[in-house]
Amino acid sequence: MSSLVIIFICILHAEGISGRRDFLYKRSGDEVVLPCNSDASGFTCETVIWLYKRDVLSNTQIKVLRGKVVTHSAAADRLSVNTDCSLVINNFTDEDVGLYTCRLLLYNNFEGFVYLSTLTISPSPPDADMKKDGEVTLTCSLMRHRDFGPCKQNSVRWVDEKGTQLLGKIVGYREQKNCVSNLTVNHQSDNRRFTCQFWEGNTLKIDAHYTPVFPDDSAGSTDRSSLRYIMLTLRITTLLLMIGITVVLIRSRGGKKHLKDTDLHNVGDDESVNYENDGDRSAATSQL
Repeated sequence: MSSLVIIFICILHAEGISGRRDFLYKRSGDEVVLPCNSDASGFTCETVIWLYKRDVLSNTQIKVLRGKVVTHSAAADRLSVNTDCSLVINNFTDEDVGLYTCRLLLYNNFEGFVYLSTLTISPSPPDADMKKDGEVTLTCSLMRHRDFGPCKQNSVRWVDEKGTQLLGKIVGYREQKNCVSNLTVNHQSDNRRFTCQFWEGNTLKIDAHYTPVFPDDSAGSTDRSSLRYIMLTLRITTLLLMIGITVVLIRSRGGKKHLKDTDLHNVGDDESVNYENDGDRSAATSQL
């Protein structure tokens, strides 16, 4: 109990202390390493705690206590601590966005802040039939801690596959809890990749890409490929069968013709014999 009391006393007394600040922008699925950035000397990870706050209205959560991940904390199975006391987040998700604070116990004059943000694109409606003409709205959202306030105008930008900014196609730009920009495109005519970017001044911090996925390009294409293969096989089989039947018919007709020629030859031989016999009989008759 005494240890917990000391920890919370340290947390409360350090609320107003300033420290180094890092700003990280990551994509879903990334491995994220949050540096502790200690200016103190001679400390060990056993004196380190990591705190997390989703936004200014959320409660502070303890992620790491005395250098060990708190097992009952949210997403604890994806957290670990490096030998330099940095906090590692595996398979980063939107739920990990927020403010992380590295604080040293008994070092009330030090804490390091890491602001972790991400950029996402989502289509609306999500179940739009991509085989039909029609519009779909792409929503680009910068998810970050609310300490930053609203985004500056034109800090969230849309560009095409050539990097050309799509100023004329942005149909709505609104500032909410997170920075949000909308882009409306047509299913068929705009079958290309769109990129949403977040800029701070002249520096590109992060981007996200969206390419319409048509049924032809996914599982349906596999089914159609199988169907094409089956149809091609049937056509080849039919062609071979027709060739075989044709060959049999030709051979059959050739055999019948040969048989007729043989019969005619035999008939000719018989008639010549008959003629000779008739001639002999005529000569014998005349002699008589």
